[in-house]
Amino acid sequence: MIFGESMAYWLLKSEPSTFSYSDLEKDKKATWDGVTSPGGLFQIKQVKKGDAAFIYHTGDEKQVVGIAEIISDPYVDPKAGNPKLFVFDIKPKRRLKKAVTLEQIKADKRFRESRIVTEPRLSVQPVPENIWNAILELGGMERNTGFSKNGN
Repeated sequence: MIFGESMAYWLLKSEPSTFSYSDLEKDKKATWDGVTSPGGLFQIKQVKKGDAAFIYHTGDEKQVVGIAEIISDPYVDPKAGNPKLFVFDIKPKRRLKKAVTLEQIKADKRFRESRIVTEPRLSVQPVPENIWNAILELGGMERNTGFSKNGN
């Protein structure tokens, strides 16, 4: 079953000089940590194992580059020493055929009201299915590609 009904979609932002999609591919999995803003932490607590996420490179790149699968529910960051900081684990699934730049997103009227445009500083943000599919399209991927619930 591809993208089950309970699956949610996310956009995770990372400075590629700190952690890039290539790093995730090389490492095979990672803990998504370092988020301390109340808005970001609120979103992290909504993430569920099996959800899908775009990896967005910030900084000079400003582009969506790949798809990750969230492989754990959120849990207290064991390295932070603060019970209010949560993390989750991810693994790479697919690199987009073409990176989707913020410039492309802002130029496309489908994204006008999306959080990618209206809340650019939020490091973890939900992505509605129509926006997910629009980014896939711009990235040269077919709708609902990435992975299935059984890991394929």
